[in-house]
Amino acid sequence: MLDVDFLELDLKNKRVLIREDLNVPMKKGKILSNARLLAALPTIKHAVDNGAEVTVMSHLGRPRENLSIRDQPEFSLKPVVDRLEVLSGLSFELVSNYIDGFVRGKADVTVLENVRLNLGESTNNQLLSKRLAALCDIYVMDAFACAHRAHSSTTGIIRYAPISCSGPLLRKELDALRKALYAPKKPMLAIVGGSKVSTKLAVLESLVNQLDQLIVGGGIANTFLAAKGFDIGRSLYENDLLEFAADLYKKINIPLPTDVVVASGIKSDAQIRICNVSDIRVEEMIVDFGPESISRLKDFIACAGTILWNGPIGVFEIDKFEEGTKQIAEAIASSRAFSLAGGGDTLAAIERYGVNSGISYSSTGGGAFLEYVGGQTLPAVQELANQHNSKEYLR
Repeated sequence: MLDVDFLELDLKNKRVLIREDLNVPMKKGKILSNARLLAALPTIKHAVDNGAEVTVMSHLGRPRENLSIRDQPEFSLKPVVDRLEVLSGLSFELVSNYIDGFVRGKADVTVLENVRLNLGESTNNQLLSKRLAALCDIYVMDAFACAHRAHSSTTGIIRYAPISCSGPLLRKELDALRKALYAPKKPMLAIVGGSKVSTKLAVLESLVNQLDQLIVGGGIANTFLAAKGFDIGRSLYENDLLEFAADLYKKINIPLPTDVVVASGIKSDAQIRICNVSDIRVEEMIVDFGPESISRLKDFIACAGTILWNGPIGVFEIDKFEEGTKQIAEAIASSRAFSLAGGGDTLAAIERYGVNSGISYSSTGGGAFLEYVGGQTLPAVQELANQHNSKEYLR
């Protein structure tokens, strides 16, 4: 057992402080995805239903520390609080001044304004950790997506809260990762996409000896194509990682695309064409896999026992360039394999194509997902393990 089981604690009349990740994608003040909010609500509702005085804290974006929210209102959790009320049927209130204590209102749940406004949050300041711990009788670390940050609200507070424990969401995330990484049903397939190999070096190096098949997409695939000697025109790739790609290709079979969708630029009105990877023109860039390549990848997916998916195949945000990611998402959802998907772009694709019910587990984590898969220990999980003398979820 990792630590105290939150679901078995007596919460009645206890001040329960829950760290969630409510850092939703936003554009011009509008929330683009409810995924993280929906994932957090079961923990919050459990605390409310069991008579706790519930307080939730989270960050949103990267505001400047020790600067008033009035001076950077775009980082306020107010839109998130409003959306939580709609999604949950509970009443929420937002509190800005809370470091030295606050008076609760009549709402079911109090939400503390963006914790990254607090001086010392990002440096895991001991004094700030103690002040946050003083706000609760029970601290619940439920924000897997922030577990790789050694911050006061995620890690430091664990040492000083009267009772600290992991939340159900954090446990589910770790359980799913352990199932995929340490007890996978074979064959095991990883689909790793995105723009840069450099952001996923640790993941690729960690997985290579566990996998039966590796599929790379996006700019990562471009780097592997360049390493194989293909002229990829103006496509995004990383020249300094060509040797790494060539070495990895020797260790595991990586089915690179044979046909691709190319365009003159990444814009919605760009003209596109499908061509063999040997026929890319100097002024063109790869924006998606072609139909032949997609068909081959779907065959690998159909045979897999476990699928780990992180990152899109192409520039799926633009309709003309989405077909590869769309078909891969649908194929994974239709597969009988245990599928674990993680990363912001991956979750966005799952939501865009309405395939969430077909994915075995969708992780709310981006950086935390990558670091855990890459073999690193997450600071918040390490601190929980230290406090409860347990190594269950460590490497």
